[in-house]
Amino acid sequence: MKKIFYLFLFVSTVCFSQKSIKANLADSMKIDVLDIFGVDTFGTMYYSTNDNTFNKKTKDTTITYTNYQLSEISTANTFNPLKINLFYRDFNSVIILDNRLAEIFKIDFNTVVPYKNVSYVSTGYDNTIWIFNQDLQQLELYDYKTNKIRLKTVPIQSEVLDLKSDYNFCYLLTKQFLYVYNYFGSLVKKFPNNNYDKMAFSKAHTVLKNDNQLYILPKNNSEIIPISHPNLLINQFLVTNETLYIYNDGILRQYQLKLE
Repeated sequence: MKKIFYLFLFVSTVCFSQKSIKANLADSMKIDVLDIFGVDTFGTMYYSTNDNTFNKKTKDTTITYTNYQLSEISTANTFNPLKINLFYRDFNSVIILDNRLAEIFKIDFNTVVPYKNVSYVSTGYDNTIWIFNQDLQQLELYDYKTNKIRLKTVPIQSEVLDLKSDYNFCYLLTKQFLYVYNYFGSLVKKFPNNNYDKMAFSKAHTVLKNDNQLYILPKNNSEIIPISHPNLLINQFLVTNETLYIYNDGILRQYQLKLE
């Protein structure tokens, strides 16, 4: 009887450990870009073709924003298409664009009082952005209209690797942990970092990269699951709901995610 029990336990453990998400190739296209920042549910693409030109491409048109004074775009967050934020790390500045890529606000942290040395930026709700204050080693929700910090976390004791957010949650990837905060700044989840170095985020999922292997943390889930996908050199990756995008060798591949 004991042997049967342990056999059942072993089989259950193996089955559980083998659970994964399968990425099924749905489409692919050639595109020559420097960085690809986002693809929405309507197929609108956001990308850069050189250090200082940001592009928005729909089926019918392509519009661009260029800022020669600030040079290289470090990150671009397109979660809210009406308030796209471009972060220029070398100049410690953020530009907020509307859906026509018209400049609606500029934040120069070099002139903000008190001075802020910002290393990561992501979208917040209302007129806010999440920023990581490098000098204080803490995550802050910054209101750029009033120049006030609405909330801040306790100092982070590990090197920060990436920052992603939506209106409700903020994901901070460090060398030691993946932290998940709600919009009140409260820590709601914490996962050990198993050598993840980058992440992508949408309303539904968080995708993490370890070397050339991708993993997924589904929304409202507390288990990080491997994604079964072709062995590719992953230059960049994105996720939009249940769609995974992998960009390498000038080809953007689109995969549908399905639980095996």
